[in-house]
Amino acid sequence: MNDEDRVFDLLDRRIVQALMVDGRAAFSRIAAVLGTTDQTVIRRYRRLRGAGLLRVLGLPEGERVGLYESRLRIQCVPGAAVAIAEALARRPDTGWVKIFSGGTEVGCLVSSRTREDHEALLLRKLPRTQQVTGVTAQTMLHDYTAGGTRWFARDGLTPEQIAELTPASVPAPVDGEGGEAEDIVRLDDADHAMLAVLARDGRAGYPELAAAAGRSESTVRRRIEYLRGSGALSFDVEVHSVHLGFGIEAGISATVAPSELAAVGRALAGHPQVPFAAAVTGSANLAATVLCRDQRDLYRYMTEGIGALTAVHRLEVLPVLRQVKRAGLLSDGSRLYDAS
Repeated sequence: MNDEDRVFDLLDRRIVQALMVDGRAAFSRIAAVLGTTDQTVIRRYRRLRGAGLLRVLGLPEGERVGLYESRLRIQCVPGAAVAIAEALARRPDTGWVKIFSGGTEVGCLVSSRTREDHEALLLRKLPRTQQVTGVTAQTMLHDYTAGGTRWFARDGLTPEQIAELTPASVPAPVDGEGGEAEDIVRLDDADHAMLAVLARDGRAGYPELAAAAGRSESTVRRRIEYLRGSGALSFDVEVHSVHLGFGIEAGISATVAPSELAAVGRALAGHPQVPFAAAVTGSANLAATVLCRDQRDLYRYMTEGIGALTAVHRLEVLPVLRQVKRAGLLSDGSRLYDAS
């Protein structure tokens, strides 16, 4: 059995889920909540990470730190999608890159530090690529799953276990409607250096972070707590959904009446199959990701899950054919947060 075919066992899945709640939770804390030993959790984590099956990433939240972000749908001539997707994946400003079924459309998240860099890709580089036939860019207006515990596999943690693992410094999810926008969190060179380390390993120790930032360990610890508490830094788990028993990933593009958008977005965010749901610009004003065990499960979700939301007027489902790049916004080799 190769890595793509392997499904994690119950303890593996629960360790992954615990890390989704708090990517920097102490192994002893995870072990106590799961009712096992520290050594068992450490051994499982090291085995999964060493095999490239699991990675914890510390990533900046684009809106909170002033990044310019767009979700792109790129139409390509037949046979060009793989080359275009791989070229996008090598860019340090792409967070994820996917090829959708049909093989002529690529989706990606672009996150740039300056407006000029963002516009250069959207207005000059992509349009001049001969194999690109069309580009649609959406701005994410509100993430309904931000601050949550992301998606969980079957046999998930109990609400009590999730509460026990949730760090006090992490803000609870909020709707973000009706209130004034918070100030942008400004990052200095030391922050950028620290984020570059966390992007490679979200569980990097404080001595390594302090050395990269040129600050004391206590200062770095307080800074991470501040960034997490302000919503500027989150920890994500990079894991292929197939290892948790989900054989199908699909992108959802929906059109919802504006007056119902918030309610539908919150409803989607509450579905266990949905790790991501956000209000976006464009004719389809709601974007989401759904994970299902197989095609029958996807059909059931379309008819009984999202199908039960009568405010959804138009629905497009795009199965993912290949995931070229995952959660690594600041993946290995990236210089987006290199302070030098």
